[in-house]
Amino acid sequence: MYRTLPLFLVMAAAWLQAQDRALRVIAFGAHPDDCDIRAAGTAAKFRQLGHAVKFVSVTNGDAGHQSMGGGALAKRRRGEAEESGRRLGITYEVLDNHDGELLPTLAVREQIIRRIRQWKADIVLAPRPNDYHPDHRYTGVLVQDAAYMVVVPNICPDTPPLRKNPVFLYYEDHFQKPAPFRPDVAVDIGDVWDQKVDALDAHVSQVYEWLPWVDGNLAEVPRDAAGRKRWLAQSRGEGPSPAVRHALEKWYGGERAAKVQHAEAFEICEYGYQPSDADLRRLFPMLK
Repeated sequence: MYRTLPLFLVMAAAWLQAQDRALRVIAFGAHPDDCDIRAAGTAAKFRQLGHAVKFVSVTNGDAGHQSMGGGALAKRRRGEAEESGRRLGITYEVLDNHDGELLPTLAVREQIIRRIRQWKADIVLAPRPNDYHPDHRYTGVLVQDAAYMVVVPNICPDTPPLRKNPVFLYYEDHFQKPAPFRPDVAVDIGDVWDQKVDALDAHVSQVYEWLPWVDGNLAEVPRDAAGRKRWLAQSRGEGPSPAVRHALEKWYGGERAAKVQHAEAFEICEYGYQPSDADLRRLFPMLK
């Protein structure tokens, strides 16, 4: 019956039909710890409610360390990602593209399109395409470029197209140009904060070695496992920004929002399905 309807009505009908099943969320990061940093708490909340979550690292992370690299580092980081996925109860895939060399090519775009289709995603998360790291920027571009193509049958015809366009959202960041991050959705992750820290703790090569080394504070990292984890929680425990706090007020009310210590926020990308507030309540059922 859809053949006689305009495309936007077909997509809307498919969207409404999809609300009766478990949600499917896919998040993309440039490196094997990026999704955890921006969305591990939200992933844990989705899993608590019985929904399916997948993290995808677009590169294998083989350059992100001060004293090792290449295949050995890629193997180590893949193992760390798998352990993080085990701790969160999600699927974690690491693509075999070189760290620091990512470009928005057609071949990589097709990798993204296929993963979104194969996961039958309702929600797609990714970085904005303005960031200090070229891999982060190009991951954002690649996901943007896939946003419409996931419904086009003649693109990647070996993988069935989606009948509905997912909602695409960006992770929070602090970059101001060409435009600051605008939080359309903010999730209170206070009750799963320990799970997020536990997921990050799996990325030993990054959170305890590479990133402290880059930041010049490697000497501050405790040597014992318990001390390191406390240090990690403290170093990652920055509270919500004023803009995110305002979004929390919208979704949780002022009294609840004032008490939130840890949150993750997302901005709607204009290239995917454009959800109403009612849609967002269905897509983020933890917003209550």
